[in-house]
Amino acid sequence: MSTAIYSHPDCQRHEMGDWHPESPARLQAIQDQLILAHIDGLLDQREAPVAQMSDIERNHSKTVIDLVRENAPKRVGDYYSIDGDTLLNSYSWKAALRAAGAAVAATDAVLDGQIENAFCAIRPPGHHARPSEPMGFCLFNNIAIAAKHALHVRGLERVAIVDFDVHHGNGTAESFADDPRVLMVSFYQHPFYPFSEVEPFTANSVNVPVPARSKGDVVRQLVLEHWLPALQEHRPQMIFISAGFDAHCEDDMGNMGLVEADYAWITQQIMLVAKQFAQGRIVSCLEGGYNLSALARSVVAHVKVLAGLD
Repeated sequence: MSTAIYSHPDCQRHEMGDWHPESPARLQAIQDQLILAHIDGLLDQREAPVAQMSDIERNHSKTVIDLVRENAPKRVGDYYSIDGDTLLNSYSWKAALRAAGAAVAATDAVLDGQIENAFCAIRPPGHHARPSEPMGFCLFNNIAIAAKHALHVRGLERVAIVDFDVHHGNGTAESFADDPRVLMVSFYQHPFYPFSEVEPFTANSVNVPVPARSKGDVVRQLVLEHWLPALQEHRPQMIFISAGFDAHCEDDMGNMGLVEADYAWITQQIMLVAKQFAQGRIVSCLEGGYNLSALARSVVAHVKVLAGLD
């Protein structure tokens, strides 16, 4: 068994301007740090395929798909603004298909027993993308698309989504609000973008708001008190991770205090649940993380645990 890394050069060709923090340099920084950590050669490097329309249509309306496809500029250097911080360039449509395709391909590979788990080094990210609206740097909701593929195509009965981005995954929460087969657990800085006002505890979600400047001890406690009991009760057959690293203390996009060791510890707890109920099956997809050094170091800490190299 092995850990795979899914990515594609198309994901680096999507960009929203030199000023934008969700930049192609994020993926390059991750790749460079994997090499510096001497673990890139120990991972199964896989090319992200293009997603099928049927996969995206399970989670997004035709209006959303047409918005991204028809408004991606034809000329290199042009941009189309969906909102103030979500833009399309001439490569955005293909990058979005690769990002969603990576998540689905990783799901199939894990379920087929080719690999034990996977990390998708992809962009654009996805957890803010609502079924009816791209937003917050996100075009299609990669994790939601993969989870629905596992349920509707591969026949799983229960899955869990773990989101440790500093921002609430509002698009993911909306995608599964009334689906008892899916448990979503998260923490997020509050009040903060996207200013979601959600019930922290529902029948199929544990979304815990935490105040700014919260550090790893706060997050570890809520994982122990709230996430793990809910996950154990749900007994997921597969776990999906929205892996955002912008709660890191060095990341100016948020105002929290996590460090690499916290991300490693969270990953360890998720893996224990996966081994207990899901045959170790995990697919993790990159979300936020905008300080390039902190992002890359945190991803390496996360992937080392996934691969059993910590």
